[in-house]
Amino acid sequence: MEDLQSHQDERGVPLDEVGVSGLRYPIRVWDQARERQATVATFEMSVALPQEFKGTHMSRFIEVLEARRGEISLGTLPQLVEELATRLSAPSARVLVKFPYFLERAAPVSGAVALMDYECAFEGRVVTGELGKVADFTLEVTVPVTSLCPCSKAISDYGAHNQRSALSMRVQSVDLSPASMIWIEELVALAERSASAPVYPLLKRADERHVTMQAYDNPVFVEDMVRNVAVQLKEDPRVAWFEVRADNHESIHNHAAFARTSWRREPSG
Repeated sequence: MEDLQSHQDERGVPLDEVGVSGLRYPIRVWDQARERQATVATFEMSVALPQEFKGTHMSRFIEVLEARRGEISLGTLPQLVEELATRLSAPSARVLVKFPYFLERAAPVSGAVALMDYECAFEGRVVTGELGKVADFTLEVTVPVTSLCPCSKAISDYGAHNQRSALSMRVQSVDLSPASMIWIEELVALAERSASAPVYPLLKRADERHVTMQAYDNPVFVEDMVRNVAVQLKEDPRVAWFEVRADNHESIHNHAAFARTSWRREPSG
């Protein structure tokens, strides 16, 4: 059959990305206990298309993914991205994998246990240019937390406004060796230490009392949460780059508040 995608295109316009999105696929993710967790991911896979080609071969994206049979991690993602670029003869390729990740959480007083989900993502890129091949691989974790306003606490006779917040961390390791691996569980714990209090899937009355008072004793602005996370990530020798964003879903305002920062480790020597 005729291969229309390989025909010459005369318009002289290269495309930065072309590919498939919204592709749902079952995957298995390694957790910090070295066990595999089954989940369902949404994939976005793309390659750059040089100006001389009319189109890309969309079916090959699925074939490359199917060959991996759902074994996806920051350790296996580089091979997937490389294979995508090679299979489609592309100068660059990108794979974004978004998935819910579940952790068993115990309430702070009663010990009641339930599963809690966290929105996570792996993203891998590879670009081949005049200076050779450049690749980066990113872990993203979004953690729901509680924040209590320091200003509200300071000016109120009793109580203070608080809200659920989201702390999102995008992190790149110095390399992909097992020793440099950054785990989802570690970022969840880091985010919770940086907020007023954690969010739990199941709380009894004694737990609600504990969490409410914990938040009151640890007031933070949205700026504080981002800085708290940033300081800890900078101190971690495994971290090469990060971006942190906090979003407060304000309880007494008709708007949200946010803060964001990024940082890259300078090469040593």
